Amino acid sequence: MAKSRGLAPAGATRRECHGIPGTMSWSHGYVSEVEYTAGYFVELSPLQARWALTCRGVKTRELTRPRYLELGIGRGVSLAIHAAGGAGEYWGNDFNPGHAAEAEELMAVIGSSAHVSEASFDELLQRDDLPTFDMIALHGVWSWISEANRGVVVDILRRKLAPGGVVYVSYNTTPGWTPMAPVRHLLQLHAERVGNESEGIVKRVDAALDFVDKLGEAGALYFKAHPRARDRLNKFRDKSKKYVAHELMTADWHPMPFAEAAEELGVAKLAHGANATLLEQIDALHLTAAGQSLVSGITDVVLRETVRDFLSNTGFRRDYFVRGVRRLSNLEQTEALRQFRVTLVEDPTTITLDVKGSLGTAKLQESVYRPVIDALARGDARPKSLEELASACPGVAFGHVVQAVTVLIGKTAVGLVQPDAEIEAAAPRARALNEHLLERARSSAENVYLASPVTSAGIFASRTEQLFLLASRGGKPKPAEWAEHAWGVLSSQGQRLMVDGKRVESEEDNRRELVRQAEAFESMRLPVLRRLQVV
Repeated sequence: MAKSRGLAPAGATRRECHGIPGTMSWSHGYVSEVEYTAGYFVELSPLQARWALTCRGVKTRELTRPRYLELGIGRGVSLAIHAAGGAGEYWGNDFNPGHAAEAEELMAVIGSSAHVSEASFDELLQRDDLPTFDMIALHGVWSWISEANRGVVVDILRRKLAPGGVVYVSYNTTPGWTPMAPVRHLLQLHAERVGNESEGIVKRVDAALDFVDKLGEAGALYFKAHPRARDRLNKFRDKSKKYVAHELMTADWHPMPFAEAAEELGVAKLAHGANATLLEQIDALHLTAAGQSLVSGITDVVLRETVRDFLSNTGFRRDYFVRGVRRLSNLEQTEALRQFRVTLVEDPTTITLDVKGSLGTAKLQESVYRPVIDALARGDARPKSLEELASACPGVAFGHVVQAVTVLIGKTAVGLVQPDAEIEAAAPRARALNEHLLERARSSAENVYLASPVTSAGIFASRTEQLFLLASRGGKPKPAEWAEHAWGVLSSQGQRLMVDGKRVESEEDNRRELVRQAEAFESMRLPVLRRLQVV
């Protein structure tokens, strides 16, 4: 899950860059030929970090109005959404000048005082105006930079993260990635040895994937011995070629065991606080009963997390580390959790009582989840504290309420809510950013998130939903008119809808499907987006 943001490596040596042996590029082997996808990652949210860590009994700095740094901002979507929807002082950096320019554009739109810079890790560390931060985030950076660069990152964390501060880091990990490592090497080798630089990285990625497919069809014993490697390779077929290039074609690519990441980050006095993927905190979704029993008997954090990775064959981790872990007492933890506020971010009638984990799809206990969902829906689904939820669900133990909320947040059916004063202050910024992002939807389907000042985070909105919103904002009040507007945009660009994985070909069927979607949007999604002040 590389995010083309890894800042230009420090102390780079001459190496093969983009298939040209012995050449040196400003990117130092990182893919810069194509920009990264415009992704949004909720784990970078300070509010979500505070919830995840509190659930694990970890005390942190106050993250309501944090001083925040994102290293490797990519195209700046996550940084912009959090700066627009939340409160605090936001800094972001990327070594790619195109990405930095796009992020600056987003910041100008929202009128934020966020600081965006284009610099290498070394250059950033040398700045004398860099303050101390409450939270520093790196998504899709750690596994795609050199060992020397990771050392510089650790130095930034050591010098610029305040005591009690939080680091979010994501990275490819073993054992899950282990069978894929030789395949990744072969893909890169084909792109370098057979591909022509003039063809462009996207065509070379396609050609390399085709070649490895043929290898499998030729009966390669490697794929028979490691069928999951072939499965993972097939999944790359469905992803953007930009993503594949940034994920697999960088000069540096280092999946590592959790213990190695923890050891390197430990130099900055960081210790593991919590898994940032909330559903990963629920062992029952990922571990067998025997696995849960095994893990529960391990007190050493590094060994426990390593064993969990083996039990669930983890290939990608998202973690919160803390500089100086302090533990909350049971009373302090309960009181802190009771103060969090949450709200529905989905129509309650569409929330299913199932959830996917490493072991497959699990059924959620209706006697716990249904009362929580019903309570959240009352009073026009206004935000409610966990203390209110507990009172509204007298038959549900508070611990079960906390777990239900955690799972529902992980399912993106529920969102955390920031203080009312911060909602009011953020509303104009979020509105300005969303208007800008909606305009982008006319020509691109890349961004599928808008900012909510209520949750201080991103809310999913598909391209067709954004086109419906554009039509409504343009004075078209009826769903049929929204559908017609959306069809006009899509058809003018030779695009068609996809339904159940299949392309809808005829104009009549596209129009009919758009009307159906617009009507459903009006009745179920639009009220939610209005309540979240997305529109």
